[in-house]
Amino acid sequence: MRLLLLVAALTAIGLAWFWQPLNSFALTGASYAARVGCSCRFVGGRDLSDCRKDFESGMELITLSQDAEARSVTARFPLLATQTATYREGEGCKLQPWTD
Repeated sequence: MRLLLLVAALTAIGLAWFWQPLNSFALTGASYAARVGCSCRFVGGRDLSDCRKDFESGMELITLSQDAEARSVTARFPLLATQTATYREGEGCKLQPWTD
């Protein structure tokens, strides 16, 4: 029982220590995926499922969804980050501003 409590405490301390870098990496990855997915879908005219080919390795956990009416793509990294990029004629795809 003590060993389990020790492991739980060390895990909590580790997550607290590395939370900011993990969250930052997740937000960066979601932002990249949203921007690439939006450009692929609304500039390139490709199907959203085909846009995953443009991702870098290590981005397998990120999911994409689209809002065709708003012409936007949202990327999600589970439990950590969500980012949306929206297509505007003459401007291309722009990310929503980051907020902390």
